[in-house]
Amino acid sequence: MTTQLTEFDAKAAESGNAATERFRESGKTAALAVPQERVSLLANEVLGAVYETIRKHKVTYDEFNALKSWLISVGEDGEWPLFLDVWVEHVVEEVSTEDREGNKGTIEGPYYIPDSPQLETPATLPMREDEGGTPLLFQGQVRAVDGTPLSGAHVEIWHADDNGFYSQFAPGLPEWNLRGTVVADAGGNFALSTVQPAPYQIPTDGACGKLIAAAGWHAWRPAHLHLKVSAPGHQLLTAQLYFDGDQHLSDDIASAVKPELVLNPAKRPDGVGNEVTYDFVLDAARA
Repeated sequence: MTTQLTEFDAKAAESGNAATERFRESGKTAALAVPQERVSLLANEVLGAVYETIRKHKVTYDEFNALKSWLISVGEDGEWPLFLDVWVEHVVEEVSTEDREGNKGTIEGPYYIPDSPQLETPATLPMREDEGGTPLLFQGQVRAVDGTPLSGAHVEIWHADDNGFYSQFAPGLPEWNLRGTVVADAGGNFALSTVQPAPYQIPTDGACGKLIAAAGWHAWRPAHLHLKVSAPGHQLLTAQLYFDGDQHLSDDIASAVKPELVLNPAKRPDGVGNEVTYDFVLDAARA
């Protein structure tokens, strides 16, 4: 008899390789045509920082070989997207969006899937009939920096379930579970029903988990909603929204939390779950 796998059977190597394959399919590798002078500058400075660390801390051959072995396992587990998104992306995001006047964003993370089902507002994200978690009504408005409502803006949302797993990266979950693209109305307003996600640990049974264990770190991320908000003529905003009171807001393993991204949900008047309002302000597209 074949055993039906569930999300609790998720393995780091499987989700890691899925994230790697999604990155290859995303088209982002087309941006690899970086000028030679820029590659030389960045590569030399990164290597220089490595050399300085080796000299400063008298790195031994045993430590060097441990690093080499670990780097090999990162590739074998497909965890380069996870490693870079958890420990590096937040700084790239910071410098890439430092001139924005509108909302602050944060990292995309490794579990984004494009082309999620398009839903007209008010919408309910695809979910199982017995989906766990506290029901959440998430609503707001998308507008330009000058206050103009952005009619028909897209609010793309994805998040983990109440057990901390993402659809398409853990077995047993429906393909588009808790993923969707909500189309705002003529006034830029949107409303969607979902469930509050749970805090979760990034995968710990692969190479990234070995680093966490070896360094004595924790692997937790605070509960969050992932979003991409877009409108013609405006810059795409990629963000994560967190929940007030989460114990990992101050020590997120991915260093992605910003104070202005923390939500404070209130109980709904009908007593069924929580509700929260959050508006998105988009900058004009760069010339």
